[in-house]
Amino acid sequence: MTRKPPIARRSLLLAGLGAAGAGALTACSGSGSGSGSGTSGGPTLVGASGPEVARAEKARADTRTGTGKERKHTLTAASAKADLGAGITVRTWAFDGRAPGKEIRIDAGDTLVASLANQLPDRTTTSLHWHGIALRGDMDGVPPATQTAVRPGSTFTYRFIAPDPGTYFFHPHVGVQLDRGLYAPLIVEDPKEPLAYDAEWVVVLDDWLDGVTGTPDQAFAELSKGMGPHAGMDMGDGGTGGSGMPGHDMGGGSAPPSRGFTLMGARSELLGGDAGDVAYPHHLVNGRVPADPDVHRGEPGRKVRLRIVNAGSDTAYRVALGGHRMTITHTDGFPVRHEEVDALLVGMGERYDVLVTLADGVFPLVALAEGKNATGMALVRTGSGAAPAPTVRPKELDGRLLTATQLRAADAVRLEAAKPDIVHRVDISGTMAAYDWALNGRRFDMDDPTANPLLIEEGRRVRLEFVNRTEMWHPMHLHGHTYQLGAAGPRKDTAIVLPGRTLSVDFDADNPGQWMLHCHNAYHGEAGMMALVAYRS
Repeated sequence: MTRKPPIARRSLLLAGLGAAGAGALTACSGSGSGSGSGTSGGPTLVGASGPEVARAEKARADTRTGTGKERKHTLTAASAKADLGAGITVRTWAFDGRAPGKEIRIDAGDTLVASLANQLPDRTTTSLHWHGIALRGDMDGVPPATQTAVRPGSTFTYRFIAPDPGTYFFHPHVGVQLDRGLYAPLIVEDPKEPLAYDAEWVVVLDDWLDGVTGTPDQAFAELSKGMGPHAGMDMGDGGTGGSGMPGHDMGGGSAPPSRGFTLMGARSELLGGDAGDVAYPHHLVNGRVPADPDVHRGEPGRKVRLRIVNAGSDTAYRVALGGHRMTITHTDGFPVRHEEVDALLVGMGERYDVLVTLADGVFPLVALAEGKNATGMALVRTGSGAAPAPTVRPKELDGRLLTATQLRAADAVRLEAAKPDIVHRVDISGTMAAYDWALNGRRFDMDDPTANPLLIEEGRRVRLEFVNRTEMWHPMHLHGHTYQLGAAGPRKDTAIVLPGRTLSVDFDADNPGQWMLHCHNAYHGEAGMMALVAYRS
């Protein structure tokens, strides 16, 4: 297979899936920030700042959920030294010198007013994407589709209503900046919270290489060369990681072999095959390595809500709390029918909320890098006792685990049954050999973002049929909306599509604008696996 030349550096970060749908109509031109008029003979699109966008935001403000309260924050993106623990200090980029950045917490219906000051080096532009929020389109933070990238020395103020309670996060949408320290949790609280619990713990997972083995841009440059004959190489043990147990190694063995930044032989039965592209030296929980972990302190018998965010760029995590079971209550911000499990599988960009009743002692919260034979770890301490070893693998990792497709939406948020008005088939293609990730055979062109859009109309039910023709899994993320998996599955904005499988998701077109659809593997997205979902004017 001949490798296509690398596409020009785009001002898009978080990578992923995207592509023109089989039903997409004539290509349109335009910056995305104006009227949205198309080329001669082509459809006219709703502009990212068009009157339809302002109307939708006013409707959010006028509903009973609009509080009229403004919550103001300032975020400065700049070079920083990050302390990962255990004496490991790295140079990276971060918000206000912290990685992860400081949590933002507001109530549903509040207006968030967030000013981003760009002090990044080397004439680097940036932005902020508010991952999972059904916000107004011109505040979505995706240059050049929804805004001009924020130049060094400049400030851009994001202002939008956060309509839905839930666990979210924010990060840049330029290049592969997500794989630095530029991310932080965004918690939108429910003023009428129905859950009963005593405390919260926000748990942010991340795979880390910046300042240790190089930079994310160097990693992307190496990946873009393709792996040639190395692609598809396994470890010679049937994908068991040397342990005889599918998906991960329960011993203390080494990670799969790597060539520079490129990970070879990462295999996971749970993910259907190839588990990832990048060889990360560290896996972090709340910015700390396992040898010097973050600690949540509580009391035995208390119920804690864990808000788990995977802010990684290339790693799915299997998460378990030793000595405990977890009750899943939400995924991607929306409630589900409660299910008790031993472990969770969390892909990049996904979030899960769980309830845990704490036992007495010291317990490891382990984030196993699925298929990569490495872990992140934090601790829960409710009593005396020694901390477990950084390499501990609690038995709960191999206990009951339900994937998102096995969950069901809570009655209050389930979509009403309806036939889709339009179906877009989204073929996912590409190989590690050529690193030619694409959707519907096209690699996204940031120089012409409105070319080949997936066209939709306001007020219609839309179905996306993800058809994964690759040998790798992909977490597919839709901006500005939540979709439902199948007829009664959970409401999500990011969902894992396994290799060789088809996943159908439905959503109501109720937020006019221009929205990205992409794989949340940052390197796949930067390679071109993304598309624009655009409303007709």
